[in-house]
Amino acid sequence: MKKLLNSVVDVIGDTPLVKLDRLTKYHGLDGTIVAKLDYLNPGFSKKDRAALFIIEDAEQSGDLKPGQSVVELTSGNMGTGLAIVCAIKGYPFVAVMSKGNSEERARMMRALGAEVVLVDQLPGSAPGQVSGGDLELVNTVAAQITLERRAFRADQFHRSGNWRSHFETTGEEFWEQTSGSIDGFVDFLGSGGTYAGVTKALKTRNQSIRCFVVEPNGAAVVSGQELLHAEHPIQGGGYGMPDLTFLDGVPIDGYLQVTGVEARDAARDLARLEGIFGGFSSGANVAAAVQLLREEMRGKTIALMICDSGLKYLSTDLWAET
Repeated sequence: MKKLLNSVVDVIGDTPLVKLDRLTKYHGLDGTIVAKLDYLNPGFSKKDRAALFIIEDAEQSGDLKPGQSVVELTSGNMGTGLAIVCAIKGYPFVAVMSKGNSEERARMMRALGAEVVLVDQLPGSAPGQVSGGDLELVNTVAAQITLERRAFRADQFHRSGNWRSHFETTGEEFWEQTSGSIDGFVDFLGSGGTYAGVTKALKTRNQSIRCFVVEPNGAAVVSGQELLHAEHPIQGGGYGMPDLTFLDGVPIDGYLQVTGVEARDAARDLARLEGIFGGFSSGANVAAAVQLLREEMRGKTIALMICDSGLKYLSTDLWAET
């Protein structure tokens, strides 16, 4: 019998892991994909884990004082996680987000008690396609608000609680739920925290597990390619940032690229065939795993994250004409 919990924060993590056997059969693949359903976290995304670790680290270090405001830039998922954690712990939270991200995200954060500041995109940018340049504009506003309000900056791109949340929880869950039967791991890069944490955890258990970073086609700068298309529809990552702090010293066994169309189609397959309603980055992960099972990892088991919920993309073309 499940025990009574003190708050919704205690629900974060320990999400189910499921096989995508219907999807692999549909595509005629030899191998297995296992997907961690982090869209079942309270904030509907994997970022709830990082939000909790960052806030609790700051409480323990004294960097975050009782009643102090918390500020962070977000594409919506980290902001939602922080809104939940801050609401439970009594910290005012300000989410700073590009207007290029879907409106559902801003509405959800406001509903959870956050103050949401929306920042205009660069001239000529398309809604739904947030570039690294757009993110820099958001970062400038977040830094200004942090200074003005003497707030704590959650700083998801640099605070170690981000990657440690996945090292201590997500990676260990993958290992335990599969009894160590994993051959590979793929992850669409945002801050790099999930990739770094899970990879370190899995490599600690078995060095032969191959871990791959996933980037948008045309914005695969971590792999050393030229930035050709900064704008793409895969929200929450692929910002064309070559220097992600969390990747320093972390093994990378390969680089994969997916297009926005491939990510969208994979997300739709995920919903239609498996009943899993994930978002764009989840589709990118699935598309990357399909690539591997068709080629160099045929017959193997690939692990991935269902990063967030498709409900956060209803106003985008992810579900248009479905």
